[in-house]
Amino acid sequence: MTNLEKGNSKLLNAWAFYDWANSVYTLVISSTIFPIYYGALFRVKGIEEVELFGFMIRSESLISYVTALGFLMIAFISPLLSGIADYLGNKKFFLKLFCYAGSISCMSLYFFSLENIIFSLTTYLFALIGFWGSLVFYNSYLPDIAHKDQQDKISAKGFSLGYIGSVILLLICLAMVMLVDEKHAIQMMRYSFLLVGIWWIGFSQYTYYYLPNNKNDNKLHRNVVFNGFKELLKVWQQIKSILPLKRYLAAFFVYSMAVQTIMIIAAYFGEKEVEWGSDSKRTTGLIISILVIQLVAVFGAWITSMLVEKYGNIKVLMLLNFLWILICTYAYFIITPNDFYIAAFFVGLVMGGIQSLSRSTYSKFIPSKTSDTTSFFSFYDVAEKIGIVIGMFTYGYIADVTGKIQNAILFLILFFIVGLFLLVRVPKN
Repeated sequence: MTNLEKGNSKLLNAWAFYDWANSVYTLVISSTIFPIYYGALFRVKGIEEVELFGFMIRSESLISYVTALGFLMIAFISPLLSGIADYLGNKKFFLKLFCYAGSISCMSLYFFSLENIIFSLTTYLFALIGFWGSLVFYNSYLPDIAHKDQQDKISAKGFSLGYIGSVILLLICLAMVMLVDEKHAIQMMRYSFLLVGIWWIGFSQYTYYYLPNNKNDNKLHRNVVFNGFKELLKVWQQIKSILPLKRYLAAFFVYSMAVQTIMIIAAYFGEKEVEWGSDSKRTTGLIISILVIQLVAVFGAWITSMLVEKYGNIKVLMLLNFLWILICTYAYFIITPNDFYIAAFFVGLVMGGIQSLSRSTYSKFIPSKTSDTTSFFSFYDVAEKIGIVIGMFTYGYIADVTGKIQNAILFLILFFIVGLFLLVRVPKN
């Protein structure tokens, strides 16, 4: 079809609808059903470790290592492919490529088993890469399809659609699992993975129908391949000369390791360490906890914005880091479902605030005369992904060596303490 003009409402809505399509991955696969399924496989066999390449690795450490590997790959390929896509004008091709790879991998999780652990972990890895890789190109479309005065509104609409769509599918999956006995619950979880892939592929077609395909006649050559990395290097050279930005980015890098790790491992921790009493209570309790986190996060982001108006960004970030220290300390002693629900409430309260405030604070420290803000945020994104790699690997390694997840949580406290100290050193902009 003929490309719609920039700012066209139909084009904007089609772009935002991709959030409806892909957000089911984060809620069903990353946060709830898959962590429950993963833990159930080990419980059914009565084991806590699996042999891989001659090493015995604990279940929670294994998934942490694979997740860290996935984010490491994303941190490397994102700037690589972004530079190529911008030059050749084929962002739509890469968006589809990662979408299809991710959704098919989600469906392949239907066959996830401990007996074929390498294939199983590979499908999990490619689902993760597919989701995060597609976001790179999806987000980069925003300035192409929307005028500056439209971008905030349509971006928020995308997040809203993503939340609504993912919750709808999660509730469908929950009903599937809860309407059968415990013996058949694992099979229903497998069907959930199929639904995620079908949902993601199916609803994304509406987005692809309207998104422009601005492919040009440029030829790919070696210099273009590394354009993305060259841009990141340029940004780093600028950041080093801006003391407030450099110190803030150092603080963000450290505390973000812990924040992102907690987001990813929350369900795995709850599935394994909380005394739920039965598998059905475990499934229901974990899903309720994740929904609590999501709902309270919206409220937390609003409270944070109110505090920022009165006290400023850095002081509020320092407060949030301090609250994270208290939450992690509390998490060390979690035993009962009620303990976990309380933790979920406070995690949601500070998580929504620290994520939104971290990005906006970074934006404020970028020099006002900078025209290439995209490169600055690309650098921010890569820094965040590398932080996740370090956080997930550290979490997995400590849990594996000590044999106790709580020890890994205590270590995360150190990230927040260092982050708090580094925030104190950030001068006023």
